[in-house]
Amino acid sequence: MVVMQPLVVTDNQTKFDVYVNVRGGGYSGQAGAVRLGIARALLEVDVEMRTTLKKAGYLSRDPRIKERKKYGQPGARKRFQFSKR
Repeated sequence: MVVMQPLVVTDNQTKFDVYVNVRGGGYSGQAGAVRLGIARALLEVDVEMRTTLKKAGYLSRDPRIKERKKYGQPGARKRFQFSKR
């Protein structure tokens, strides 16, 4: 459903066949990446669709990335166990 959104918004469900290979991440992340790819591909076909896709929010990628591990800690946020004695 998420993957088809750019095609549905621009009324191109029956005009294109889409074949995609995706690796890494989870199902939700992969679906979002494919949606972005399809939206960008539609812009290559017709630039007039830009306003429709932009208004729907399909041309912006998810900026969240993994936080780096900090030195002196076991992970990005986790701290070693605190003991007063």
